[in-house]
Amino acid sequence: MTSVLPYSISRMDTRKLKINIRLDGRTYPLTINAKDEEKYRQAAKKVNELARKFRGQFVEQDTKDILAMTAFQIAFESLALQEREDKTLFINGLKNLNDDIADFLIEIKQK
Repeated sequence: MTSVLPYSISRMDTRKLKINIRLDGRTYPLTINAKDEEKYRQAAKKVNELARKFRGQFVEQDTKDILAMTAFQIAFESLALQEREDKTLFINGLKNLNDDIADFLIEIKQK
């Protein structure tokens, strides 16, 4: 069967897409993997929301300061999320180890 799509769909979709992202009133052209477009747009939305919030709180600050505070806030949130994920992996590992020990003790008891 012949596909009518202008591209093939696969897990390794490496099509490139040119988009424009607007950050705090300025437009930036980007070439991205097509599969990541939504993530880029969501990231731009988050940056713009935070920049708007900081601009409301710090009226006298220039764009560079606003974007620096925005970048810092996003970096902080990213590190906090990474730390929380690291702890989750550790806790899950401990739970699995505990289950293995419990199973082992039950086997010994049955013998």
